[in-house]
Amino acid sequence: MFSGRTGERVDTVYWIEGEYIAEAVREINMFMRDWRTSEAVQMDLRTIDIMSASSNLMDINEPYLLLSGYRSPQTNAMLRQQSSGVARNSLHMRGQAADLRLQGRTTAQMASAAISCRAGGVGRYSGSNFVHMDCGPIRSWRG
Repeated sequence: MFSGRTGERVDTVYWIEGEYIAEAVREINMFMRDWRTSEAVQMDLRTIDIMSASSNLMDINEPYLLLSGYRSPQTNAMLRQQSSGVARNSLHMRGQAADLRLQGRTTAQMASAAISCRAGGVGRYSGSNFVHMDCGPIRSWRG
């Protein structure tokens, strides 16, 4: 399902027959931690579900490259100083968002799949080649 900046990879089934698998969810939480501080939180499973549903709609076997999952307030503040595109109250700080990339799909294809889920926010950042997915209010934008 995911690969990371350091070569880590998580390819696990996290849900079976209506039940989340606790050990798999813990593994996902650790994988999606703030890599700058190593802090991890309980990721909102709705975000993971959106990511999974989008992947299924695109009919791919390729894992997402996770650019950012959970962000500590310190990391978010640092990123805000570097870019005007980082929200002050980012859903990343609540474990409710992920920034993702796929080699085999364009940002337009990824965003279209995520938007079709009608389950949260989708930001398309074509210039940086990633898509933001979150479980907040339904909305979409281009960054």
